[in-house]
Amino acid sequence: MAQTKSIGSKVVLSEVSLMLDGRQILHDVTFQTDSKRVGIVGRNGSGKSTLARILAGLIAPKSGNIRVNGHNLSKDRKAALAEVGILFQNPEHQIIFPTVLEEVTFGLSQIGKPNAEALALETLQSFNKPHWRDANISTLSQGQKHLVCLMSVVAMAPKLLILDEPFAGLDIPTKAQLKRYLTHYSGSLMHITHDPADLHDYDHLIWLDQGTVKDSGLCGPVLQRYTQHMIQLGEQDDISDLSD
Repeated sequence: MAQTKSIGSKVVLSEVSLMLDGRQILHDVTFQTDSKRVGIVGRNGSGKSTLARILAGLIAPKSGNIRVNGHNLSKDRKAALAEVGILFQNPEHQIIFPTVLEEVTFGLSQIGKPNAEALALETLQSFNKPHWRDANISTLSQGQKHLVCLMSVVAMAPKLLILDEPFAGLDIPTKAQLKRYLTHYSGSLMHITHDPADLHDYDHLIWLDQGTVKDSGLCGPVLQRYTQHMIQLGEQDDISDLSD
């Protein structure tokens, strides 16, 4: 029996470019996907994190068009909150409030949910963390802070959750636990990383290189080509070269 494709959020980018401080970060980025699990890979400095912020509507491109489920999120903040959530690499860039319950409640209040605190408590329960409600976030470990951010975003039920290097700096057990929580997320995932191991079970893969799309398609073949290229780069000695 043929496998049925799992349909996710429809993301369409056409010739998206962005310059920051006189430097070209993204150049004519073009791709589209409606896969449920999408990976974006590339070396440090390839524009992955900037692309994440553009997709979430946090910054607007200099040129080009972006639509997430038909919406231009940089011009429609209400739609952005409903369509996309983002989990940053550093939870300190995301957390605002001192306690876990306040942090999870805040996003629900922002999107106008009635009984936001009750919904936040339901989210804590669904993650088996009701005892965290009054915990002071400053006392939590880095992995626990990541989980607070994940619970806060998941509580808002965005159709697409963007993960911007969420496992960077985490030890193996904490990373495994967060990955397990993510497998239960019912919406679409777009996972941005430099580590191929994070994406072995994803559907579609986009390879960014120096701010443009180098390859895009089914995860397996693109991931193989990306990994082979990274190995070839590792066999070179370019990191010993000094610029003038």
